[in-house]
Amino acid sequence: MSGTSASAVIVISSHVMRGSVGNRAAVFALETLGHSVWAVPTIVLPWHPGHGRSTRLTFDEAEFEKAMDDLIASPWIGEVKAVLSGYFANAAQARSVARLVTALRERTPDLIYACDPVIGDLGGLYVAEETAEAIRDHLIPLASLATPNRYELAWLSGAALEDSNAIMAAALALGPPRMLVTSAISMIAGGTGNLYLSGRSALLAEHRSVDNPPNGLGDLLSAVFLSRLLGGLEEERALQLATASVFEVVARAVKRGSDELTLAADASSLSTPMAMVQMRRLLHPAQRPKK
Repeated sequence: MSGTSASAVIVISSHVMRGSVGNRAAVFALETLGHSVWAVPTIVLPWHPGHGRSTRLTFDEAEFEKAMDDLIASPWIGEVKAVLSGYFANAAQARSVARLVTALRERTPDLIYACDPVIGDLGGLYVAEETAEAIRDHLIPLASLATPNRYELAWLSGAALEDSNAIMAAALALGPPRMLVTSAISMIAGGTGNLYLSGRSALLAEHRSVDNPPNGLGDLLSAVFLSRLLGGLEEERALQLATASVFEVVARAVKRGSDELTLAADASSLSTPMAMVQMRRLLHPAQRPKK
């Protein structure tokens, strides 16, 4: 087990009735790895929007704010060692969660806040620009760890990210002390990578790409990597295991012909992944000789 019931995690993201994206992916992963989870939905959908139109069940902004007040005043709030946020339905929710994280840090200064800025992909933003700006301006500055994909990092930083050096520069400029950039540029032909920056260390975890993967990989990776860090693993090992888990889960789902991640069938891939991942150490920008 990577965690214990004493290390509760508040997970804040979308909830789908069918499928394994958003909170459905993150909560399953964290609970499988031994954590108790307080799950906060930001929106409820019958299924991922990529499967077609469906009804969106939303929350009143003032009521969502009151729910954050309830969490802050909870008699069990001392159990919480980390917060993980993902998809937000509107900008007000992002600001409410910033207030939650700030209040929890006053009680638990070493609280880990992992911000997965779920705002877009290669096709551009899929949230309102106001929501993306609220994540950038209110949540990213609070993050202990941020896990954008390369396209989200490009939007957040305002930079074109055509190579690993540009990705590293943008990640460092964004600010969080730990940055895990997914959909990074791989050195393996036909591959993809997760690029991680922490301190003066730059690591790239690579594997072959899987064609037409189901949604939810970013949600899953953020949760598994956070769990491994909470479990006290050294960062390189945490990155290797988390990357292997997600690669194994998606490869198995695609092999089954599933349009969703098949997490219940693949729980062992989260706890004891067997997939091979290529680990590389990159030259961190801080270690480059000054011109």
